[in-house]
Amino acid sequence: MHPILEVASSVRTTIHGAADVNPSFMSTADKAEALRELAAAKAQLTKLHLRVLATATDLAEESAAHNPATWLSTETRSRHEDARAQWRLARSMDLRYQELAAGMRDGSVNADQAHVIAACLDALPREVGIELLAEAEANLIRQCAKFGPRELTKLGHRILDVVAPEIADEAEAKRLAALEEAGRRKTRLTLRRLGDGTTRLSGRLPDAAATRLATYLEAFTNPRKATQEMPDPIVASLDPLARLTYPRRLGEAFVQLLECMEPNRLPLHSGDATTMIITMSLDQLRSDLATADLLGGGLVPGADPDRITAHEARRMACSAHLIPAVLGAGSEVLDLGRGQRLFSRAQRKALLLRDQTCLSEGCQLPGTWAEAHHWVSWLDGGPTDLDNAGLLCRHHHQRAHDPAFTTEHLPNGDVRFRRRR
Repeated sequence: MHPILEVASSVRTTIHGAADVNPSFMSTADKAEALRELAAAKAQLTKLHLRVLATATDLAEESAAHNPATWLSTETRSRHEDARAQWRLARSMDLRYQELAAGMRDGSVNADQAHVIAACLDALPREVGIELLAEAEANLIRQCAKFGPRELTKLGHRILDVVAPEIADEAEAKRLAALEEAGRRKTRLTLRRLGDGTTRLSGRLPDAAATRLATYLEAFTNPRKATQEMPDPIVASLDPLARLTYPRRLGEAFVQLLECMEPNRLPLHSGDATTMIITMSLDQLRSDLATADLLGGGLVPGADPDRITAHEARRMACSAHLIPAVLGAGSEVLDLGRGQRLFSRAQRKALLLRDQTCLSEGCQLPGTWAEAHHWVSWLDGGPTDLDNAGLLCRHHHQRAHDPAFTTEHLPNGDVRFRRRR
């Protein structure tokens, strides 16, 4: 039997012998040592696996597989992406990075670290010679004793600052320029109606644009992320959204970001500022159980044109940039916008000075994250002035427009919401 087959058989037999041993009764010191030793053994076994894989081209030819990665994913029923990554690493260590291979062989470098190091070394510019490449490889291998894959990635991107500072800036500029160009080429965004009241948004953005979006969303989720400063019950009492998962909070923040965008700062669309139009009859406007059409729904493929409830139309008209087209008999346009509907910046500042926080009873979310609300709906003839306005957080702004709740103005200026009985 070939020595490598003997090792594989011995390893499986040894592991099988410990399969029924219960580790629950191990001391903490023994558990720690066992986990460290098993991790090192796993790295060594992975290295042996990669050594065989690096020489398996003949195996792929014999089985008519495209390459060893295809054969491996088929025979071991593993993900092809994982097998392909293993094959790339196997070839890299076999042809170029012998020190990295030695690190895996003695258990000081694990597979995740090896993948990162090989990728960072492959990304170095061509003008980096063999000596500098070897120096960079040795430096990153030494860092494996202290850092995991994430930290190694950062160190690998800046390794030229250590081994060749005289060319580091120029090389980094070229690397980033290539990444930015790739980001622009790969930028995609798709919208697809799911038919359940939601639309799936998916896409790829350049890293800088994604960071900008994340920064904007964090501005909306920030008061709901205060769990590091305040106990959970306190946070939950300030904002019900604090109990939501972080992806849900980011989704809510994205919706709020869209509603807060200034249309006058967007490109002209159809010869006018970028706006959306709601069409509804006068009877629909006055009814709690009614619907309205949101023009523009045909831009998103997948389902019928958008329809929203009348109370949602009234809520959106407070802060979203919508033009309500109120129709009479025979679809005669009775009202296509009127005067100034949105509160000005000066009015927003005045509301912030006056209200300071959300006006809902017991809510302490700061006014800087609140929305200006018309007490008498602008669609119902309410003026856009301070006497008809108050600050409400997004959660309570939705309650203000929800027909299932009543709104009561208290003597101290607060507002109390109660579910209708």
